[in-house]
Amino acid sequence: MRATIALLPGDGIGPEVTAAAEQVLRAVAGRFGHAFTMTSHPVGGAALRAGGPPLPDETREACLAADAVLLGAVGDPAFDRGSSEGRPETALLQLRRALGVFANLRPARVWPGLEDGGAFKPDRVAGADLLIVRELTGGIYYGEPRGVADDGRSAFNTMRYSRPEIERIAEVAFESAAARRSRVTSVDKANVLETSRLWREVVTEVGARHPDVTLEHQYVDACALLLATSPKQFDVVLSGNLFGDILSDEAGAVVGSLGLLPSASIGGRGGLYEPVHGSAPALAGRDVANPIGAIASAAMLLRHALGAHAEADAVERAIGSALAAGLRTADLVTDGQATAVSGSAMTREIAARVGDGAPPGA
Repeated sequence: MRATIALLPGDGIGPEVTAAAEQVLRAVAGRFGHAFTMTSHPVGGAALRAGGPPLPDETREACLAADAVLLGAVGDPAFDRGSSEGRPETALLQLRRALGVFANLRPARVWPGLEDGGAFKPDRVAGADLLIVRELTGGIYYGEPRGVADDGRSAFNTMRYSRPEIERIAEVAFESAAARRSRVTSVDKANVLETSRLWREVVTEVGARHPDVTLEHQYVDACALLLATSPKQFDVVLSGNLFGDILSDEAGAVVGSLGLLPSASIGGRGGLYEPVHGSAPALAGRDVANPIGAIASAAMLLRHALGAHAEADAVERAIGSALAAGLRTADLVTDGQATAVSGSAMTREIAARVGDGAPPGA
């Protein structure tokens, strides 16, 4: 296989975790005989610091020409003030729109051995394995009109969804559930929001076309509570842009750390793959960031963008093998456990297991 992958390291710990994912992808290429051409391009605060916009034209064109895009993180406190056009996060919204990706897949699983790594009781989270399917290009993040009043004393955003937008993301959720445990939980706020009432109506219609998949509706506040207290009940969680953004971060607490969570944004050209965590500027340059979210995102890239299922499985087995061996980055260490390994050491261990073809549970 020959494939071109655009790397967007971005800000904070983004360059570190992107380099980790690149190292593992090279191990995959070596083991399976592939040729991956990986080129790096500025985005977010890094692009702003270089005097360009958050998403330079050169970066956009490289992403459109690539088979897939792997992003580290965007976000820089130095640009927290000012208009949206001058903020690093604007690049992410622009890139999603340019690629045409509308479905964000965020799997969250509790790895064996990490049941006591989070804030919740181990018996409540052990075995939890869910997939959040988040609509990515609609809702309040993109709705118009938006802005700040001329006097600066008020601001406004618009939450808007159309029937086609809801229908296409619902199809992704039901198709995903059919390949898992055949259960979809659709999240809304239909008791308050008109957009949620339309959401519930359309999702119900789509669900009728998938009789083998069980559908239930939950208000977002109830879902947030149940995700914290009974996460094992969930299979596929379907949500709009805002609610999915929040719930997927809560899932990080369920599994033990945001540093473990990958994501795939699909539906358009190639797709955009990135860890769920942010840029964490306070951790940058210290070699303490957990690379697993980025490495697992590379596994999703292999599976969804390149159709390389055996290769994706090999990466995920290597992650499980490293964790089963007791390796922990700082965010995964709990009282009484061994000293944390560095992010680069965790990466080396996972890459070596990919190259060695570590069997499941090794």
